[in-house]
Amino acid sequence: MGYENQDFGDIAGGVSPAFIETLYARFRTSPDSVEPAWRGFFEGLEGSSSGPSWQSARWPLSTTDDLTAALDPTQMEPAPKPAKGGAKPAPAAAPAVSQDDIIRAAGDSIRAMLLIRTYRVRGHLAANLDPLGLSKREMPADLQTEYHGFSDSDIDRPVYLGGTMGLQWATVRELVDTLRANYCGNVGLEYMHIADVEERRFLQDRMEGKDKAIEFTDLGKKAILNKVIEAEQWERFCGKKYVGTKRFGLDGGESMIPALESIIKYGGSLGVKEIVFGMAHRGRLNVLTNVMAKPFRIIFHEFGGGSDNPDDVAGSGDVKYHLGTSTDREFDGISVHMSLVANPSHLEAKDPVVLGKTRAIQTIANDLTEHKASLPC
Repeated sequence: MGYENQDFGDIAGGVSPAFIETLYARFRTSPDSVEPAWRGFFEGLEGSSSGPSWQSARWPLSTTDDLTAALDPTQMEPAPKPAKGGAKPAPAAAPAVSQDDIIRAAGDSIRAMLLIRTYRVRGHLAANLDPLGLSKREMPADLQTEYHGFSDSDIDRPVYLGGTMGLQWATVRELVDTLRANYCGNVGLEYMHIADVEERRFLQDRMEGKDKAIEFTDLGKKAILNKVIEAEQWERFCGKKYVGTKRFGLDGGESMIPALESIIKYGGSLGVKEIVFGMAHRGRLNVLTNVMAKPFRIIFHEFGGGSDNPDDVAGSGDVKYHLGTSTDREFDGISVHMSLVANPSHLEAKDPVVLGKTRAIQTIANDLTEHKASLPC
């Protein structure tokens, strides 16, 4: 069959591409081995050159403009494949950190944690408890940054804390300033001896952090001062009026009186209706008068050997610093009933009594689930 006078459309019609590729490969090797019509077709594709017509000496271009380069696939840089879900490609990896940098950062964090623990244990020793400035106290050596291995050139270097004290990163200077504000201000706190972990964490959450400064209003300061003066003057009076009489005074611990007042006030505002107190001999008479509002005349009558019980009540009575009482106190229009259980000479005998009495109150009030209405103290 001859193809000399046939049009290529007639020749190629219905011919598979694979057959044409085979013929073209044969044509490239030996042009005379293919039919004249196919040879003419292939020669027409390649023109007079030995290669394809588009392959000339000036292609590819040696220099191109930006537009041509942007449209030329051979000059394009492939874009990074996006992550699954359409997310942006991951950023380039950070340069490798040296072993010395890792060791220094770990050492800084360890020393910073030891510094924090030292302030928790001993920070109260540097508390500013002398408002008149009559005594001068040196900062304990183990509360200094140098003691924990931080030189002057290190105190402005960020240290990783991992969320301790609410801080992820902080310089040593910022850390020490925060610790001294928390533990070495006008309020000292000694609590690391407490065995209950939850109690320690409660105090830490209340005390530690940049935003945990303890502040009082002017009226609050006056109320605290008033109760401290009442407690101190009571001890002074008893010391002069009843010289040599056993009374187990509160001398040196007068701050307990405004602290108990605060517990009653805030407990009442949170829904507490009953508070059961249990305490040892020390300071009991002060609490009876200034917290439980036991009348002074009854206390003085007991100092004289009398009893506050009516004559028709049988019993031999007890010493005044063993006795308990109950009363109602009102703060901001909220009434709270309080009771101070008796304390015999076996000092720890009062603890189960306080717990048992509180549980009885909760049972009667049907408060055995939430335990919000009564407080053992």
